[in-house]
Amino acid sequence: MAVFAIADLHLSLGTDKPMDIFKGWQDYQERLEKNWRALISDDDTVVIAGDISWAMKLEECFEDFSFLNSLPGTKILLKGNHDYWWATKKKVEEYLDANGFDSIKILFNNSYEVEGITICGSRGWYYDADTDADIKVINREVGRLKLSLDCAKNSKDKPIVFLHYPPVYADIECEEIMETLVSYGIKECYYGHLHGAHTHKNAVTGLYKDINMHLISCDYTEFMPVLVRN
Repeated sequence: MAVFAIADLHLSLGTDKPMDIFKGWQDYQERLEKNWRALISDDDTVVIAGDISWAMKLEECFEDFSFLNSLPGTKILLKGNHDYWWATKKKVEEYLDANGFDSIKILFNNSYEVEGITICGSRGWYYDADTDADIKVINREVGRLKLSLDCAKNSKDKPIVFLHYPPVYADIECEEIMETLVSYGIKECYYGHLHGAHTHKNAVTGLYKDINMHLISCDYTEFMPVLVRN
């Protein structure tokens, strides 16, 4: 019974959006499945931190969710910037229930207690955003992150935050997200979104402002889920 994490699966089983046109993504779904099945058991939990499916509508997610549901373990999904199919939490949960996708859960304004930790998180937003529209989104995402963290306040377990966007990249912070992480005393943060060696080299990993940062984008982890807790 362990907790793992990975981000940016970019599944496209029900849509024509191949990722293997990008360097390093050849046969990525087969590699992901092989690694997943070698590592994950039915008793484990995997947090998938956004950019899950290229589907544009929830109804187009069936094949991608069928694939995920067939893999071992409980999957906890949070929204990424390319998850255009994402509707309200209620609608997504109704869709999962109606189609028997019973190993998939949604992280959205809530939290989950699993294996001695509390899983919290939100999508986050761009670290270099400065338009009025961006500020509105950031404030909304901060609110969602706080709702998730507040759900964990009564838990005896340590909160760990999962985001899609990096809260810091190179020397640029998404100040509002970082301030929230620091004010809530978060010690571990996992994030995705960054692709390619040219961005990976500037990713912040390791200790930053007393928070241990982890990049878990698929191509960074070589399509291998990352162990969070045994």
